Amino acid sequence: MSRLALVSLAILLLCGVGFLLSLNGCGGGTASFTTVPPPNYNLPHVVIIFQENRTPDNLFQGLCLPPNGSSSSCNSVSPSSSQYDIASTGVNAQGSIPLTPIDLGTAGTNGNPDNYDLNHAHIAFEQMCDLNASGVCAMDGAAQISTSCAKGVTGCAPANPQFKYVYPTDVAPYLQMAQQYAFADHMFQTNEGPSFPAHQFIISGTSAPTAASDLFVSENGGDTSGCISPPTATVRVIDPSGSETSNPPIYPCFEHPTLTDLLDAANITWRYYTPGAGGIWTGPNAIQHMCGPNNPPPNGTACVGADWTGAAPKVVVGQSQGNAQILTDIASGQLPQVTWVIPDGQDSDHALANNGCGPSWVTSIVNAIGNSPYWANTTIILTWDDWGGWYDHVPPPQVLANCAQWGCGYVYGFRVPMVVMSPYITKAGYISHVNHDFGSILKFIENKYGLPPISTVNGGYADSNALDDLSDLFNVNQSPLAFQPVTAPFNDATCKADTSTPTDPDDD
Repeated sequence: MSRLALVSLAILLLCGVGFLLSLNGCGGGTASFTTVPPPNYNLPHVVIIFQENRTPDNLFQGLCLPPNGSSSSCNSVSPSSSQYDIASTGVNAQGSIPLTPIDLGTAGTNGNPDNYDLNHAHIAFEQMCDLNASGVCAMDGAAQISTSCAKGVTGCAPANPQFKYVYPTDVAPYLQMAQQYAFADHMFQTNEGPSFPAHQFIISGTSAPTAASDLFVSENGGDTSGCISPPTATVRVIDPSGSETSNPPIYPCFEHPTLTDLLDAANITWRYYTPGAGGIWTGPNAIQHMCGPNNPPPNGTACVGADWTGAAPKVVVGQSQGNAQILTDIASGQLPQVTWVIPDGQDSDHALANNGCGPSWVTSIVNAIGNSPYWANTTIILTWDDWGGWYDHVPPPQVLANCAQWGCGYVYGFRVPMVVMSPYITKAGYISHVNHDFGSILKFIENKYGLPPISTVNGGYADSNALDDLSDLFNVNQSPLAFQPVTAPFNDATCKADTSTPTDPDDD
Protein backbone atom coordinates (compact mmCIF):
# COMPACT_ATOMS: atom_id res chain seq x y z
CA MET A 1 0.00 0.00 0.00
CA SER A 2 1.39 3.42 -0.90
CA ARG A 3 1.94 6.11 1.70
CA LEU A 4 -0.77 8.21 0.09
CA ALA A 5 -3.23 5.34 0.40
CA LEU A 6 -2.28 4.82 4.04
CA VAL A 7 -2.76 8.49 4.84
CA SER A 8 -6.11 8.51 3.03
CA LEU A 9 -7.21 5.47 5.02
CA ALA A 10 -6.16 7.16 8.26
CA ILE A 11 -8.17 10.27 7.38
CA LEU A 12 -11.20 8.15 6.54
CA LEU A 13 -10.94 6.30 9.84
CA LEU A 14 -10.46 9.55 11.73
CA CYS A 15 -13.60 11.01 10.23
CA GLY A 16 -15.67 7.94 11.00
CA VAL A 17 -14.45 7.11 14.49
CA GLY A 18 -17.03 6.86 17.25
CA PHE A 19 -16.90 8.21 20.77
CA LEU A 20 -16.46 4.85 22.49
CA LEU A 21 -14.39 1.86 21.50
CA SER A 22 -14.82 -1.52 23.22
CA LEU A 23 -11.82 -3.82 22.98
CA ASN A 24 -11.18 -7.49 23.69
CA GLY A 25 -7.70 -8.54 24.80
CA CYS A 26 -6.23 -11.98 24.04
CA GLY A 27 -7.57 -13.23 27.35
CA GLY A 28 -11.11 -12.17 26.54
CA GLY A 29 -11.36 -9.27 29.00
CA THR A 30 -13.22 -6.20 27.72
CA ALA A 31 -12.04 -2.65 28.22
CA SER A 32 -13.53 0.64 27.04
CA PHE A 33 -11.35 3.57 26.03
CA THR A 34 -12.73 6.96 25.12
CA THR A 35 -11.45 8.55 21.93
CA VAL A 36 -12.33 11.99 23.27
CA PRO A 37 -9.21 12.91 25.27
CA PRO A 38 -9.86 13.53 28.97
CA PRO A 39 -8.28 16.75 30.24
CA ASN A 40 -5.19 15.05 31.65
CA TYR A 41 -4.16 14.07 28.13
CA ASN A 42 -4.06 17.67 26.92
CA LEU A 43 -0.28 17.89 27.07
CA PRO A 44 0.83 18.59 23.52
CA HIS A 45 4.16 16.72 23.71
CA VAL A 46 5.02 13.05 24.33
CA VAL A 47 8.63 11.87 24.47
CA ILE A 48 9.25 8.10 24.45
CA ILE A 49 12.76 7.20 25.59
CA PHE A 50 13.28 3.57 24.60
CA GLN A 51 16.21 1.95 26.41
CA GLU A 52 17.40 -1.66 26.11
CA ASN A 53 17.01 -5.07 27.71
CA ARG A 54 16.19 -4.91 31.42
CA THR A 55 13.56 -6.08 33.93
CA PRO A 56 12.35 -4.37 37.13
CA ASP A 57 13.94 -7.07 39.31
CA ASN A 58 17.27 -6.52 37.54
CA LEU A 59 17.44 -2.74 37.07
CA PHE A 60 15.38 -1.30 39.94
CA GLN A 61 16.45 -3.49 42.87
CA GLY A 62 17.88 -0.32 44.39
CA LEU A 63 14.34 0.77 45.32
CA CYS A 64 14.43 -2.04 47.89
CA LEU A 65 17.88 -1.22 49.31
CA PRO A 66 19.42 1.66 51.26
CA PRO A 67 19.75 4.55 50.66
CA ASN A 68 16.74 4.59 48.33
CA GLY A 69 14.60 2.15 50.28
CA SER A 70 14.58 -0.97 52.43
CA SER A 71 13.30 -4.53 52.23
CA SER A 72 9.88 -3.28 53.39
CA SER A 73 9.73 -0.94 50.37
CA CYS A 74 9.19 -3.97 48.16
CA ASN A 75 6.80 -6.91 48.23
CA SER A 76 6.84 -9.55 45.52
CA VAL A 77 3.75 -11.42 46.77
CA SER A 78 1.05 -8.86 47.53
CA PRO A 79 2.48 -5.34 47.23
CA SER A 80 0.49 -2.48 48.70
CA SER A 81 -0.02 0.79 46.87
CA SER A 82 3.17 2.09 48.51
CA GLN A 83 5.34 -0.95 47.81
CA TYR A 84 7.21 -1.93 44.65
CA ASP A 85 6.57 -5.36 43.13
CA ILE A 86 10.24 -6.30 43.01
CA ALA A 87 11.81 -9.58 44.14
CA SER A 88 15.27 -10.03 45.66
CA THR A 89 15.21 -13.80 45.14
CA GLY A 90 14.78 -15.78 41.95
CA VAL A 91 13.50 -19.28 41.34
CA ASN A 92 14.77 -22.15 39.26
CA ALA A 93 13.80 -25.83 39.08
CA GLN A 94 15.84 -26.60 42.20
CA GLY A 95 14.54 -23.78 44.38
CA SER A 96 15.38 -20.21 45.35
CA ILE A 97 18.41 -18.24 44.14
CA PRO A 98 19.26 -14.87 45.72
CA LEU A 99 19.81 -12.12 43.17
CA THR A 100 23.37 -10.79 43.34
CA PRO A 101 24.81 -7.49 42.06
CA ILE A 102 26.49 -6.68 38.77
CA ASP A 103 27.75 -3.49 37.14
CA LEU A 104 25.43 -1.83 34.63
CA GLY A 105 28.11 -1.63 31.95
CA THR A 106 31.25 -3.26 30.68
CA ALA A 107 33.20 -0.33 32.14
CA GLY A 108 32.43 -1.55 35.66
CA THR A 109 33.36 0.36 38.81
CA ASN A 110 32.36 -2.26 41.36
CA GLY A 111 34.43 -5.17 40.11
CA ASN A 112 31.61 -7.10 38.43
CA PRO A 113 31.49 -5.81 34.86
CA ASP A 114 28.46 -6.65 32.74
CA ASN A 115 30.60 -8.34 30.09
CA TYR A 116 28.25 -11.05 28.85
CA ASP A 117 24.91 -11.13 27.08
CA LEU A 118 21.91 -13.33 27.79
CA ASN A 119 19.81 -14.92 25.09
CA HIS A 120 16.51 -13.05 24.73
CA ALA A 121 15.14 -14.71 21.62
CA HIS A 122 11.70 -16.31 21.68
CA ILE A 123 13.17 -19.63 22.84
CA ALA A 124 14.56 -17.83 25.89
CA PHE A 125 11.08 -16.50 26.61
CA GLU A 126 9.72 -20.03 26.49
CA GLN A 127 12.48 -21.28 28.76
CA MET A 128 12.02 -18.64 31.45
CA CYS A 129 8.23 -18.73 31.20
CA ASP A 130 7.91 -22.52 31.58
CA LEU A 131 4.21 -22.40 30.68
CA ASN A 132 2.22 -24.76 32.89
CA ALA A 133 -0.93 -26.73 32.14
CA SER A 134 -3.17 -23.93 33.38
CA GLY A 135 -1.69 -21.47 30.87
CA VAL A 136 0.40 -19.45 33.34
CA CYS A 137 4.16 -18.94 33.23
CA ALA A 138 5.79 -20.68 36.20
CA MET A 139 8.76 -18.25 35.84
CA ASP A 140 11.25 -20.87 37.00
CA GLY A 141 13.25 -21.54 33.84
CA ALA A 142 15.65 -18.59 33.67
CA ALA A 143 18.62 -20.85 34.49
CA GLN A 144 18.21 -22.47 31.06
CA ILE A 145 18.88 -19.20 29.22
CA SER A 146 22.22 -19.30 27.46
CA THR A 147 24.93 -16.65 27.65
CA SER A 148 27.42 -15.28 25.14
CA CYS A 149 30.72 -13.43 25.49
CA ALA A 150 32.45 -10.88 23.35
CA LYS A 151 34.08 -12.34 20.24
CA GLY A 152 37.20 -14.32 21.15
CA VAL A 153 36.46 -14.26 24.90
CA THR A 154 35.53 -17.33 26.94
CA GLY A 155 34.40 -17.82 30.52
CA CYS A 156 32.96 -14.33 30.86
CA ALA A 157 29.76 -15.22 32.70
CA PRO A 158 29.63 -15.73 36.50
CA ALA A 159 27.59 -18.39 38.27
CA ASN A 160 23.83 -17.96 37.82
CA PRO A 161 24.33 -15.14 35.30
CA GLN A 162 20.58 -14.63 34.79
CA PHE A 163 19.96 -13.92 38.48
CA LYS A 164 21.53 -10.49 38.83
CA TYR A 165 20.57 -6.98 39.79
CA VAL A 166 22.38 -3.76 38.90
CA TYR A 167 24.28 -1.92 41.61
CA PRO A 168 22.04 0.96 42.75
CA THR A 169 24.90 3.46 42.44
CA ASP A 170 25.13 2.68 38.71
CA VAL A 171 21.49 3.60 38.09
CA ALA A 172 20.92 6.27 40.74
CA PRO A 173 19.20 8.66 38.27
CA TYR A 174 16.68 5.98 37.26
CA LEU A 175 15.86 5.32 40.92
CA GLN A 176 15.44 9.05 41.55
CA MET A 177 13.09 9.38 38.56
CA ALA A 178 11.00 6.46 39.81
CA GLN A 179 10.68 7.91 43.31
CA GLN A 180 10.02 11.50 42.23
CA TYR A 181 7.51 10.73 39.50
CA ALA A 182 5.54 7.56 38.60
CA PHE A 183 6.90 4.02 38.36
CA ALA A 184 4.89 1.31 36.59
CA ASP A 185 5.98 -2.09 37.86
CA HIS A 186 3.51 -4.08 35.74
CA MET A 187 4.65 -2.83 32.34
CA PHE A 188 5.00 -5.75 29.92
CA GLN A 189 6.69 -5.72 26.55
CA THR A 190 3.98 -6.66 24.07
CA ASN A 191 6.04 -9.23 22.16
CA GLU A 192 7.69 -12.41 23.45
CA GLY A 193 11.08 -11.81 21.89
CA PRO A 194 14.02 -9.51 21.22
CA SER A 195 14.70 -5.97 20.06
CA PHE A 196 13.95 -5.97 16.32
CA PRO A 197 10.25 -6.87 16.71
CA ALA A 198 9.97 -4.82 19.92
CA HIS A 199 11.03 -1.68 18.04
CA GLN A 200 8.36 -2.43 15.45
CA PHE A 201 5.69 -2.68 18.14
CA ILE A 202 6.58 0.71 19.67
CA ILE A 203 5.96 2.57 16.39
CA SER A 204 3.11 0.54 14.92
CA GLY A 205 1.76 -1.95 17.48
CA THR A 206 2.78 -4.98 15.42
CA SER A 207 5.66 -6.79 13.74
CA ALA A 208 3.35 -8.39 11.16
CA PRO A 209 4.81 -8.67 7.65
CA THR A 210 1.66 -7.19 6.08
CA ALA A 211 -1.48 -5.44 7.25
CA ALA A 212 -3.63 -8.55 6.86
CA SER A 213 -1.17 -11.14 8.21
CA ASP A 214 -1.82 -13.12 11.40
CA LEU A 215 1.93 -13.79 11.70
CA PHE A 216 4.49 -11.79 13.66
CA VAL A 217 8.18 -11.36 12.94
CA SER A 218 9.56 -12.90 16.11
CA GLU A 219 13.36 -12.68 15.99
CA ASN A 220 16.20 -10.41 14.95
CA GLY A 221 17.85 -12.47 12.26
CA GLY A 222 21.41 -11.99 11.12
CA ASP A 223 22.62 -8.64 9.73
CA THR A 224 19.09 -7.24 9.93
CA SER A 225 18.70 -3.66 8.72
CA GLY A 226 15.08 -3.65 7.61
CA CYS A 227 14.39 -2.78 3.98
CA ILE A 228 18.08 -2.10 3.33
CA SER A 229 19.25 -5.49 4.62
CA PRO A 230 21.49 -7.61 2.39
CA PRO A 231 19.46 -9.62 -0.15
CA THR A 232 20.12 -12.85 1.75
CA ALA A 233 18.88 -11.55 5.13
CA THR A 234 15.88 -13.27 6.71
CA VAL A 235 13.93 -13.19 9.96
CA ARG A 236 11.71 -15.83 11.50
CA VAL A 237 7.95 -15.45 11.80
CA ILE A 238 5.68 -16.99 14.40
CA ASP A 239 2.11 -18.22 13.92
CA PRO A 240 -0.89 -18.00 16.31
CA SER A 241 -0.01 -21.38 17.83
CA GLY A 242 3.45 -20.14 18.80
CA SER A 243 5.34 -22.03 16.09
CA GLU A 244 8.38 -20.50 14.40
CA THR A 245 8.76 -23.41 11.99
CA SER A 246 5.34 -23.56 10.32
CA ASN A 247 6.32 -20.75 7.93
CA PRO A 248 9.64 -20.03 6.20
CA PRO A 249 11.72 -17.03 7.27
CA ILE A 250 11.11 -13.81 5.32
CA TYR A 251 13.05 -10.77 4.18
CA PRO A 252 12.93 -8.14 7.00
CA CYS A 253 10.97 -5.45 5.13
CA PHE A 254 7.29 -5.03 5.98
CA GLU A 255 4.33 -3.03 4.72
CA HIS A 256 1.53 -2.01 7.06
CA PRO A 257 0.27 1.22 8.66
CA THR A 258 2.06 2.78 11.62
CA LEU A 259 1.27 5.38 14.25
CA THR A 260 3.35 7.87 12.26
CA ASP A 261 0.84 7.63 9.40
CA LEU A 262 -1.95 8.70 11.74
CA LEU A 263 0.19 11.54 13.07
CA ASP A 264 0.93 12.74 9.55
CA ALA A 265 -2.74 12.58 8.57
CA ALA A 266 -3.68 14.72 11.59
CA ASN A 267 -0.81 17.21 11.05
CA ILE A 268 0.80 16.19 14.34
CA THR A 269 4.56 16.65 14.26
CA TRP A 270 6.87 13.76 15.14
CA ARG A 271 10.53 12.81 15.05
CA TYR A 272 12.50 9.61 15.58
CA TYR A 273 16.04 10.12 16.92
CA THR A 274 18.28 7.09 16.39
CA PRO A 275 21.99 6.20 16.22
CA GLY A 276 21.98 4.80 12.67
CA ALA A 277 19.96 4.25 9.51
CA GLY A 278 20.50 0.50 9.65
CA GLY A 279 20.29 -1.86 12.57
CA ILE A 280 17.58 -3.54 14.58
CA TRP A 281 16.81 -0.53 16.81
CA THR A 282 15.72 1.80 14.01
CA GLY A 283 12.08 0.84 13.56
CA PRO A 284 11.26 3.01 10.49
CA ASN A 285 13.88 1.27 8.35
CA ALA A 286 11.76 -1.92 8.23
CA ILE A 287 8.56 -0.24 6.98
CA GLN A 288 8.70 -0.06 3.20
CA HIS A 289 6.65 3.11 2.73
CA MET A 290 8.71 4.87 5.42
CA CYS A 291 12.13 3.73 4.23
CA GLY A 292 11.48 4.20 0.50
CA PRO A 293 14.75 2.50 -0.48
CA ASN A 294 16.60 3.68 -3.59
CA ASN A 295 15.98 0.25 -5.15
CA PRO A 296 13.09 -2.12 -4.48
CA PRO A 297 13.71 -4.62 -1.65
CA PRO A 298 15.84 -6.68 -1.37
CA ASN A 299 18.19 -4.48 -3.39
CA GLY A 300 17.94 -1.19 -1.52
CA THR A 301 21.07 0.29 0.02
CA ALA A 302 19.64 3.38 1.74
CA CYS A 303 16.34 4.72 3.07
CA VAL A 304 15.47 7.67 0.85
CA GLY A 305 11.85 8.34 1.82
CA ALA A 306 10.73 11.84 2.75
CA ASP A 307 10.98 11.03 6.47
CA TRP A 308 14.73 10.55 5.99
CA THR A 309 15.70 13.05 3.32
CA GLY A 310 13.51 16.13 3.79
CA ALA A 311 14.89 19.53 4.72
CA ALA A 312 14.09 18.73 8.36
CA PRO A 313 14.14 14.89 8.47
CA LYS A 314 11.71 13.17 10.78
CA VAL A 315 14.09 10.24 11.18
CA VAL A 316 17.28 11.76 12.59
CA VAL A 317 20.33 9.48 12.52
CA GLY A 318 23.79 9.69 14.07
CA GLN A 319 22.50 10.34 17.57
CA SER A 320 24.71 9.84 20.65
CA GLN A 321 25.88 11.69 23.75
CA GLY A 322 28.28 13.69 21.58
CA ASN A 323 25.69 14.45 18.90
CA ALA A 324 22.22 14.71 20.39
CA GLN A 325 19.93 16.75 18.15
CA ILE A 326 17.06 16.23 20.59
CA LEU A 327 18.89 18.46 23.07
CA THR A 328 19.36 21.10 20.39
CA ASP A 329 15.70 20.84 19.40
CA ILE A 330 14.58 21.26 23.01
CA ALA A 331 16.83 24.29 23.50
CA SER A 332 15.65 25.93 20.26
CA GLY A 333 11.95 25.29 20.82
CA GLN A 334 11.75 22.73 18.01
CA LEU A 335 10.63 19.65 19.97
CA PRO A 336 7.99 17.80 17.92
CA GLN A 337 4.68 16.77 19.46
CA VAL A 338 5.55 13.05 19.48
CA THR A 339 9.13 11.87 19.79
CA TRP A 340 10.93 8.55 19.95
CA VAL A 341 14.46 8.59 21.37
CA ILE A 342 16.67 5.55 20.66
CA PRO A 343 20.11 5.26 22.32
CA ASP A 344 23.35 4.14 20.79
CA GLY A 345 25.00 1.00 22.17
CA GLN A 346 27.12 2.81 24.75
CA ASP A 347 24.09 4.59 26.23
CA SER A 348 21.61 1.74 25.83
CA ASP A 349 21.81 -0.33 29.08
CA HIS A 350 22.14 -3.36 26.76
CA ALA A 351 24.30 -6.10 28.31
CA LEU A 352 27.76 -6.50 26.78
CA ALA A 353 27.20 -3.36 24.69
CA ASN A 354 26.86 -0.43 27.09
CA ASN A 355 29.60 1.39 28.99
CA GLY A 356 27.38 2.48 31.87
CA CYS A 357 26.33 5.77 30.25
CA GLY A 358 22.60 5.07 29.85
CA PRO A 359 21.60 6.98 33.02
CA SER A 360 23.69 9.96 31.89
CA TRP A 361 22.02 9.94 28.44
CA VAL A 362 18.51 9.74 29.86
CA THR A 363 19.20 12.31 32.59
CA SER A 364 20.43 14.81 29.99
CA ILE A 365 17.17 14.55 28.06
CA VAL A 366 14.89 14.61 31.11
CA ASN A 367 16.67 17.60 32.66
CA ALA A 368 16.69 19.46 29.33
CA ILE A 369 12.90 19.12 29.09
CA GLY A 370 12.32 19.71 32.79
CA ASN A 371 14.36 22.88 32.86
CA SER A 372 12.66 24.28 29.74
CA PRO A 373 9.17 25.68 29.05
CA TYR A 374 8.32 22.24 27.64
CA TRP A 375 7.96 20.77 31.13
CA ALA A 376 4.54 22.40 31.57
CA ASN A 377 3.08 20.45 28.63
CA THR A 378 5.15 17.29 28.14
CA THR A 379 4.80 13.64 29.14
CA ILE A 380 8.09 11.73 29.24
CA ILE A 381 7.76 7.94 29.04
CA LEU A 382 10.95 6.06 29.86
CA THR A 383 10.78 2.33 29.19
CA TRP A 384 12.91 -0.58 27.96
CA ASP A 385 12.36 -2.57 24.77
CA ASP A 386 12.69 -6.13 26.12
CA TRP A 387 13.69 -8.10 29.19
CA GLY A 388 17.17 -8.98 27.93
CA GLY A 389 17.16 -12.49 29.40
CA TRP A 390 17.38 -11.27 33.01
CA TYR A 391 15.28 -12.95 35.67
CA ASP A 392 11.93 -11.46 36.62
CA HIS A 393 9.35 -12.98 38.92
CA VAL A 394 6.02 -11.66 37.53
CA PRO A 395 4.32 -13.85 34.90
CA PRO A 396 2.99 -12.06 31.83
CA PRO A 397 -0.74 -12.07 31.13
CA GLN A 398 -2.51 -13.98 28.37
CA VAL A 399 0.14 -16.35 27.02
CA LEU A 400 -1.46 -18.64 24.41
CA ALA A 401 -4.87 -17.73 25.87
CA ASN A 402 -8.12 -17.55 23.88
CA CYS A 403 -6.47 -17.82 20.50
CA ALA A 404 -9.45 -16.45 18.62
CA GLN A 405 -8.17 -13.05 19.72
CA TRP A 406 -5.38 -10.87 18.36
CA GLY A 407 -1.79 -11.64 19.28
CA CYS A 408 -2.03 -15.28 20.27
CA GLY A 409 1.29 -17.07 19.92
CA TYR A 410 3.46 -14.01 20.59
CA VAL A 411 1.71 -11.77 23.15
CA TYR A 412 2.53 -10.81 25.95
CA GLY A 413 6.21 -10.75 26.91
CA PHE A 414 7.94 -10.23 30.25
CA ARG A 415 8.01 -7.12 32.41
CA VAL A 416 10.16 -4.14 31.53
CA PRO A 417 10.49 -1.03 33.72
CA MET A 418 8.55 2.14 32.94
CA VAL A 419 8.87 5.58 34.51
CA VAL A 420 6.40 8.32 33.54
CA MET A 421 7.33 11.95 34.19
CA SER A 422 4.84 14.80 33.83
CA PRO A 423 3.42 17.72 35.83
CA TYR A 424 0.18 15.72 36.00
CA ILE A 425 1.21 12.27 37.18
CA THR A 426 -1.16 10.81 39.77
CA LYS A 427 1.14 11.94 42.55
CA ALA A 428 4.84 12.22 43.22
CA GLY A 429 6.18 8.74 43.89
CA TYR A 430 3.10 6.99 42.50
CA ILE A 431 3.49 3.23 42.01
CA SER A 432 1.26 1.68 39.37
CA HIS A 433 0.42 -2.02 39.70
CA VAL A 434 -1.91 -1.80 36.69
CA ASN A 435 -0.96 -3.96 33.68
CA HIS A 436 0.44 -1.89 30.81
CA ASP A 437 2.17 -2.77 27.52
CA PHE A 438 3.63 -1.02 24.48
CA GLY A 439 0.11 -0.85 23.08
CA SER A 440 -0.83 1.23 26.13
CA ILE A 441 1.65 3.90 25.05
CA LEU A 442 0.22 3.94 21.52
CA LYS A 443 -3.33 4.08 22.91
CA PHE A 444 -2.32 6.95 25.22
CA ILE A 445 -1.06 8.94 22.22
CA GLU A 446 -4.17 8.13 20.16
CA ASN A 447 -6.46 9.21 23.00
CA LYS A 448 -4.44 12.34 23.53
CA TYR A 449 -4.80 13.50 19.93
CA GLY A 450 -8.20 11.97 19.14
CA LEU A 451 -6.75 9.50 16.63
CA PRO A 452 -8.36 6.28 15.38
CA PRO A 453 -6.71 2.87 15.83
CA ILE A 454 -3.73 2.17 13.59
CA SER A 455 -5.56 -0.74 11.98
CA THR A 456 -8.90 -2.54 12.31
CA VAL A 457 -7.89 -5.57 10.21
CA ASN A 458 -7.86 -8.93 12.02
CA GLY A 459 -8.80 -7.33 15.33
CA GLY A 460 -6.34 -4.47 15.05
CA TYR A 461 -2.87 -4.11 16.53
CA ALA A 462 -1.48 -3.62 20.04
CA ASP A 463 -3.12 -0.20 20.37
CA SER A 464 -6.59 -1.65 19.80
CA ASN A 465 -5.83 -4.50 22.20
CA ALA A 466 -3.85 -2.55 24.78
CA LEU A 467 -3.84 -3.78 28.35
CA ASP A 468 -4.85 -0.24 29.38
CA ASP A 469 -4.44 3.40 28.27
CA LEU A 470 -2.09 4.65 31.04
CA SER A 471 -4.93 6.68 32.58
CA ASP A 472 -4.17 5.55 36.15
CA LEU A 473 -0.82 7.35 35.91
CA PHE A 474 -2.38 10.82 35.65
CA ASN A 475 -4.42 13.13 37.90
CA VAL A 476 -6.10 15.97 36.06
CA ASN A 477 -7.40 17.61 39.23
CA GLN A 478 -4.11 18.28 40.96
CA SER A 479 -1.94 21.35 40.73
CA PRO A 480 0.85 20.70 38.26
CA LEU A 481 4.02 19.36 39.84
CA ALA A 482 7.13 21.49 39.61
CA PHE A 483 10.06 19.80 37.92
CA GLN A 484 12.60 18.27 40.27
CA PRO A 485 15.99 18.09 38.51
CA VAL A 486 17.56 14.66 38.34
CA THR A 487 21.03 14.40 39.83
CA ALA A 488 23.59 13.56 37.17
CA PRO A 489 25.34 10.19 37.65
CA PHE A 490 28.90 9.82 38.87
CA ASN A 491 30.20 9.19 35.33
CA ASP A 492 28.31 12.03 33.67
CA ALA A 493 31.35 14.04 32.57
CA THR A 494 33.04 10.98 31.07
CA CYS A 495 29.87 9.98 29.24
CA LYS A 496 29.30 13.44 27.81
CA ALA A 497 32.90 13.54 26.59
CA ASP A 498 32.44 10.36 24.55
CA THR A 499 32.65 11.26 20.86
CA SER A 500 32.96 7.71 19.52
CA THR A 501 30.84 6.61 16.56
CA PRO A 502 27.28 5.60 17.59
CA THR A 503 26.80 1.83 17.71
CA ASP A 504 24.09 -0.72 18.21
CA PRO A 505 24.35 -4.51 18.46
CA ASP A 506 24.35 -6.27 15.08
CA ASP A 507 21.91 -9.03 15.89
CA ASP A 508 20.55 -8.82 19.43
